[in-house]
Amino acid sequence: MASSRLEINFIRLLSRCESIASEKRGETEWRLEKYVGALQEMLVALRKSPGKPTPEVLTDYTRKVDFLKGLLEAEKLSSPTEKALANQFLAPGRTPTIANERMPATKTVHMQTKARCTEEMRDELLGTVGRPETDLRNRRGMPLDERQSAAELDAVMQHHHNLQEKLAEDMLNLARNLKNNTMAAQNIIKQDNQTLSHSMRQADLNFEKLKTESERLEQHTKKSVNWLLWLMLILVSFTFISMILFIRIFPKLR
Repeated sequence: MASSRLEINFIRLLSRCESIASEKRGETEWRLEKYVGALQEMLVALRKSPGKPTPEVLTDYTRKVDFLKGLLEAEKLSSPTEKALANQFLAPGRTPTIANERMPATKTVHMQTKARCTEEMRDELLGTVGRPETDLRNRRGMPLDERQSAAELDAVMQHHHNLQEKLAEDMLNLARNLKNNTMAAQNIIKQDNQTLSHSMRQADLNFEKLKTESERLEQHTKKSVNWLLWLMLILVSFTFISMILFIRIFPKLR
C-alpha cells in the first residue's frame, strides 16, 4: 500500500529529528523539542487518517516518537546519574526510518547517549567536568597510583554500567513475559466467552424446542381427552338404549 502524503511528511520529520538527536547540541538548541511536538501531533493525525499504515508500523512510529520525547526529558535532568538511569529505560525503534539506514537511527542515538552519560558520570566523579580536552593530558601527568585509581574507577563505572544494562534487559524481558502472559490470558478468556455464548445460544434453542414440544403435547392431550369423552358418551348412550330395548323385548315376568 502506497504511503500517504501525511506519512511521507512524518517520516521526513522523524528522520530529521533523529539526525538532530545524533548531533551534539547546546542548551540553546530548541528545534528538536519543537519537532518532536509536531511529530506527536502528526502521529495522532496519522492514526485517524483513512489511509493509515498497518498497526505494526504505527507501533514502531510511536516507539520512536516516545524515544525522542524521553530523550529530551532525560537531557533536562541535572545529575549525570539521573540522566544515565533515565536513558536505560528508553526503548529505541526496531526498524530503520529510511531505506538507506543499516541500523535504526534511534538505536544509534541511544548508544551515543549511553556513552555520553557514562563519560559525564566519570568526569563528575573525577572532578574533570568542564575540562574534557585536558583529561588525557592530566591522566598522563598523574602519578602511577592516581592513574591506577582512575583505571579502577573506570572499571567500577563499567561494572555499574553493565549492571544497569542487565537490569534494564531483565526488566524488558519481564515486561515482555508479562505481555505474553496477558495476551495468553486474554485468548483463554476470549475462548471461554465464545464457548459460553455458544452454550447460551444452544440453551435458548433447546428452550424454544422444549416450548414447541410442550405446546404440541398439550394439544395432543386435549385431543385425547375429547375423544375419550365422546367415547364415554357413546358408550353410555348405547348402554341406555340397549336396556330400553331389552325391557321392551323381554317384558317383566309375572
